[in-house]
Amino acid sequence: MAPNLSALLSLAVGAMLLTSGATPSEPERFVQLVAIAPPILIEISHFVSSILGLVLLLLAFGLRSRLDLAWTGALVTALAAAVLAIFKGFNWEESAALLTFCLIISPVHQAFPRRSRLSYIQVTPGWLLSAAAALAGAAAVGWWSFRHADYANQPFWQALADDDLARAIRSSGGAAILLLAFGVWRLLATPATPPVVTDHDPDFERVRAILAAAEIAEPSANLALLGDKRFLFSASGESLLMFGVRGRSWIAMGSPVGRRDEQLELLWRFRELADAHAARPAVFGFGPDALPDMVELGFAVQKTGESAILPLADFSLTGRKRETLRRNWRKAAEGGASFEVLPVGAAAAAMDDLRAISDAWLAEHAGGEKSFSMGGFLPEYLLEFPIALVRHEGAIVAFASLWPSASRAVFSMDLMRYGAAAPKNIMDFLFVELLEWGKAEGYQAFEFGMAPLAGLDDRPLAPVLSRLGKLMFERGEDFYNFQGVRRYKDKYDPIWRPRYIGAPSRWGIPFLLADIGLLSSGGMRGLAKRARKEPPPPSWPPSPPPGGQVANVDEGQ
Repeated sequence: MAPNLSALLSLAVGAMLLTSGATPSEPERFVQLVAIAPPILIEISHFVSSILGLVLLLLAFGLRSRLDLAWTGALVTALAAAVLAIFKGFNWEESAALLTFCLIISPVHQAFPRRSRLSYIQVTPGWLLSAAAALAGAAAVGWWSFRHADYANQPFWQALADDDLARAIRSSGGAAILLLAFGVWRLLATPATPPVVTDHDPDFERVRAILAAAEIAEPSANLALLGDKRFLFSASGESLLMFGVRGRSWIAMGSPVGRRDEQLELLWRFRELADAHAARPAVFGFGPDALPDMVELGFAVQKTGESAILPLADFSLTGRKRETLRRNWRKAAEGGASFEVLPVGAAAAAMDDLRAISDAWLAEHAGGEKSFSMGGFLPEYLLEFPIALVRHEGAIVAFASLWPSASRAVFSMDLMRYGAAAPKNIMDFLFVELLEWGKAEGYQAFEFGMAPLAGLDDRPLAPVLSRLGKLMFERGEDFYNFQGVRRYKDKYDPIWRPRYIGAPSRWGIPFLLADIGLLSSGGMRGLAKRARKEPPPPSWPPSPPPGGQVANVDEGQ
């Protein structure tokens, strides 16, 4: 109860100070004060008391968020205001109320464990509106008080009333300007952002070591090598959780990677760290195996789509059902297409050719390079993985970066691009060859990736977010080829597994999904990009474009 009660009391004493600053002083007390205190001290005390009242209103946000510095700030502010109340008009009642507030919140310091800067207070529009309403209400009370003061027509008190009115206007005006400045600042302020671990960071070697020996790691865990993530490491150093930050959203990409027995502890640490920074945490893209952990965390869970996994032992080109796939594969092979997989690091010699294909691909597809939940064309990133090449008459016409896993239980494909010179149905040829290669390498399954919004229900009693997702899946083809992605992958007869997002509040999930989209697209600028109509330039730059990003297999359909 302490955080909420402290916040309400802070609002109350803050409103009291604002109202006191906007209303007339008690004439007899004020005359006694003028006799012993210099006028400048009275003026300063009156003005600063109103400012401190607004500060207490704003600190209520931090008290409600259990910030340690908000508790300290409220205590110091209330004590200072209690002293100033004496010098602005012998207002001992205000001093008593403020000291009582200090006595109430002093013993409950342990209820404010978040060690975060006050600049990270999460202030909602509703709270700002409440503060503005309190300020406006205090000003309205002051206006009414001056209009109906008993001494309004008495000459001796008239001079005091005029000075009081000037002080009230200055105090209310100063508080209003401060509130406006605070509101504008909150529009621009961002919460704490842990550092990103890049390939130049010593911790990047720890990331590589964990991926190479992980007991539990889905192919998408290789996104840890993209260089745009933050990491939490387990005490043993054998597990990690990667996450991205946008605004107040801290979004973990998938379940923890490494040891099974350390997963839940890492998830708790992630939630507690986000809580300590007044951020909203989420875990995105996890599968059914992680649902018990989400229940332990107290997270609300929403399905976001389905991923396709094909057991390689079940795959074959024989039979009538595979006739089209078999014909497309054979035509490409007979037309001169060949397939090979370059080992890790061996793609450096072919990087210029791969860049030319990638740039041509981006020139023909809407949007730019992606990040966070998808890989991108970054040479240092591509060199971390095997690269599958398709050649036509000796020239590279398509490529794909492969995501292996330490257990060889499953592998996947990340970045996939092809140029204009690629044969028709090149994707079918590439997938068939990849499946055969994976089977020969001892992998048990191939993951095709996610079909967003697939598998959601539109039943009358289904969650609202599921029903909206189903509507978008059926009617949103102008924005994304949702059904086409699902149909293309379905022709391989994979096993469809649900994918989820988990967050402390169900109604925070839409905002988190929006931040995930912005993280993956490079912000609003990335979302605004459209396909370019002009042909690609004849010569390609020796280094990747600074903002460029990927289209993966999901985008290619």
